[in-house]
Amino acid sequence: QVQLVESGGGSVQAGGSLRLSCVATGNTIGWQFDCMGWFRQAPGKEREGVAAIDSDGSTSYADSVKGRFTISKDNAKNTLYLQMNSLKPEDTAMYYCATSTSAPNICATMQIPTFLDWGQGTQVTVS
Repeated sequence: QVQLVESGGGSVQAGGSLRLSCVATGNTIGWQFDCMGWFRQAPGKEREGVAAIDSDGSTSYADSVKGRFTISKDNAKNTLYLQMNSLKPEDTAMYYCATSTSAPNICATMQIPTFLDWGQGTQVTVS
């Protein structure tokens, strides 16, 4: 099993930037072949997919963040990143990283039930 730990959240003003990190530890053998994703959940709302990156490095994004957020990963460091620019108040949420063994075409759809390992989350607040 993989353990995921997010960091980098905080409070910023609208228009600002944050970079989230997610470090994977434990059974990371083959981790670089997994589908990885960032999700968020605002108070009173359902968890939603934000961005995903598959084993080939192909990325997908929710329409609400396209052009503002960038997902990437460093396989050597077992670390997933989410660069968030031009932040808006509606981006305020708890952000989670997660991993899945789904194929690339499924990974791109960011279906929550397909993601099996989850971090504890990091809070992002935009005012």
